Amino acid sequence: MGTAFALIVIAVAIVVLAKLVRIVPQGYEWTVERFGKYTSTLTPGLHFLIPFIYAVGRKMNMMEQVLDVPSQDVITKDNAVVRVDGVVFYQVLDAAKAAYEVSSLEQAALALVMTNIRTVLGSMDLDESLSQRDAINAKLLTVVDEATHPWGVKVNRIEIKDIAPPRDLVDSMARQMKAEREKRAQILEAEGQRQSAILKADGEKQSAILAADGRKEAAFREAEARIRLAEAEAQATKLVSDAIASGDVNALNYFVANKYVEALKEMAHSPNQKMLLMPVEASGIIGSLAGIAELAKESLSQQQEKLTARRPPT
Repeated sequence: MGTAFALIVIAVAIVVLAKLVRIVPQGYEWTVERFGKYTSTLTPGLHFLIPFIYAVGRKMNMMEQVLDVPSQDVITKDNAVVRVDGVVFYQVLDAAKAAYEVSSLEQAALALVMTNIRTVLGSMDLDESLSQRDAINAKLLTVVDEATHPWGVKVNRIEIKDIAPPRDLVDSMARQMKAEREKRAQILEAEGQRQSAILKADGEKQSAILAADGRKEAAFREAEARIRLAEAEAQATKLVSDAIASGDVNALNYFVANKYVEALKEMAHSPNQKMLLMPVEASGIIGSLAGIAELAKESLSQQQEKLTARRPPT
């Protein structure tokens, strides 16, 4: 009998000691209840509680936790159905609020995130939902963090992992993208042809301008040559006229013979002439040539007289 009583005392002492000494591990906080009412929070370390009066209520994980959001079908603004899933990173900052302000923290946070995913994507069309994932994450984080603040929870990040449109819609988008790329390629090709045509036309224009300038310069030089030839002809005619006026008949013979020889030269070079016939008056040409010889002798004698007159007497 005494042994049984001793065993009972030892067992009660162990239970009392276990309820008296509480060791909270790192990364957790425990709530303390007195007769079922929250009184305080135990931080990591060694604590002592009065047994049967104070008891541990909830053991809250204070580390950052990851909540996986299952995939769900969402209808976008343009009535496209997509499957969306994500992940939530959150952390309990107030153990008492997280324990007593919400019945099931994880379930409530999950329902809140899924509802807001449908709300945010439902306000966007398909192209926006596929291209603006960062904007979707930011909107979800703002709304969910504000909603969970009364629960003593801080939502750090919300990430949309995948947005999957239906297969037929993906094929349609692929065909649209291919058509858009072909359109851009045709536009670039047409622009290249246009630039090539512009450059070619500009080159032809510059070539025509240079050719016109060349013809203009050639015409100007040809006209200048004709003017000088005319001036020379006029000067020669004047000299011949002066010689005739002074009674020198040989000058006239020279002038006529020169013109006659030039006419025969042109006739000889004509492509339509196969045979050249000398005129009957060939003796006139010979006479004119004789007159030319006389003029040459007379000119040489005059030059010798001038040289003799310039020499000083010895």
